[in-house]
Amino acid sequence: MTTNQTPLASPTASLKQYCRQEAETASLAKHLAAAIQVFIGHTPEAHLNISLEGDLGAGKTTFARYLIQSLGHEGKVKSPTYTLCEPYELYSNQHAFTVHHFDLYRMRDPLEWQEAGFAEYFDVPGFCLIEWPEKAEGTLPAFDIQISLQAGKEENERAISINALSEQGRKVLESIQATPKQIHEQ
Repeated sequence: MTTNQTPLASPTASLKQYCRQEAETASLAKHLAAAIQVFIGHTPEAHLNISLEGDLGAGKTTFARYLIQSLGHEGKVKSPTYTLCEPYELYSNQHAFTVHHFDLYRMRDPLEWQEAGFAEYFDVPGFCLIEWPEKAEGTLPAFDIQISLQAGKEENERAISINALSEQGRKVLESIQATPKQIHEQ
């Protein structure tokens, strides 16, 4: 666990949304990005660990793309399936921060992410966004936010749950401003 994390016994803040169209997924990611920017604006040296969980094809990379682009990245958001990690240098309120987007799907060994030298990324200002965290078999630092995606019947449908797993995660989720139609609090 990094020094900025205060673990919670169970999620104290959570959001659930059923997205029928990709635009609704993009909107939810945009709301989360705005909340992360507020958090970074108040605590520019902070670091968050965010897990992206769900079956193959549930929309993890799609959500990550919208989140990273909503934070100001103007280029293509590449899937880190083969590189394990893609870094994105961003700015919020004149504060530089980095998003390290991991995809651990192809990892052959739970410690491969550490052997590749990625452990240091879990302490730099910004956040690590990790797809397939279960592939690391419990070797990753504690998560602040857990995002679970479940594919719906139609191609762009998905159920998305966002849970705060630390005090920092709770602060992010509580600062999301949305209408009740868009996001339903648990």
